[in-house]
Amino acid sequence: MSATATDEAAVEARLQALRQRLGKKQHFEEAVNELAAAVRDRYAGASPTLRKSMYSTVCRVATVLQTRYTAPGFWRAGLNLFMGTEKLVSNPAEKEHLKTCISRAREHLDEKENEDSMPSSREADTRFLFEGHLTVGQEPPPPAWLVAQNLTRELSILTESSGDQDGNSNRTVPRAEEITPAIMNLLESISGDRDLETALEESLQGIIEHPPRAPPASKEVVANLPVIAVTEEVIARLGSETECAVCRENLVVDDKMQELPCKHLFHPPCLKPWLDENNSCPICRHELRTDDHVYESRKEREKEEEEDRRGAANAVRGGEFMYI
Repeated sequence: MSATATDEAAVEARLQALRQRLGKKQHFEEAVNELAAAVRDRYAGASPTLRKSMYSTVCRVATVLQTRYTAPGFWRAGLNLFMGTEKLVSNPAEKEHLKTCISRAREHLDEKENEDSMPSSREADTRFLFEGHLTVGQEPPPPAWLVAQNLTRELSILTESSGDQDGNSNRTVPRAEEITPAIMNLLESISGDRDLETALEESLQGIIEHPPRAPPASKEVVANLPVIAVTEEVIARLGSETECAVCRENLVVDDKMQELPCKHLFHPPCLKPWLDENNSCPICRHELRTDDHVYESRKEREKEEEEDRRGAANAVRGGEFMYI
């Protein structure tokens, strides 16, 4: 491997680490600033592949800001990143998307500035925290659509995770022991409110009639799946009875097969219709990346929550921890 290739591999590894840190609130702003420095220093001399990876990571910052964070400091860091990257990219579509990100960030910061500059007529009013900001006045009740939407999202997540565990993706009603504290709090908040109950009933009916589905695999990921020519050595390694799981035909020498990251092989004409509708391997359900930023953000949050649960499970009584 040449020195340039080695250097770019190191930058790619750094970008991957930064993408992971973007999901942690305590590391977000620092990760964005490091990304801005990497783009500023390395973009001009980077290969097309590395430039694409840098741009993708910048887009990830925009997605995280829109779906998770409202703190002005985070948005200011994002705005600086978008402005710096927009000056460097040459692709018209990328430049236009970054201009949209810049416009969104400025609008968000202007709104926050206007909110902060509004005088408070009643300093003695109750104060409450909303997304990290101290707000003056009594906390208003949530609107009907928001409660229904939040409860729908919780039930959708339970439905998908329960279906995966049971091997039955058609089950739409979670078991009673799966009801989370978040759902219980939402149910308590709507008790006796007819409008909220109606909105909730309509949302739940929508889940039952149209069970949530994962989005299809990313078109870019599918287009870049490796194509392997079947040889005698491949058949000897996999076994003479190995077949395409979709059409059920045995592999034949000189067949062209697409390989998924999980190493399962399929005829390209068989695999494409499946990945146009699904984002996982037909055999082992290994998931591929999708183009749905909301879905990818939720997967990252679930992964973080699972890591937190494992950390809590590692704790023992007395405030100590067991290291294994």
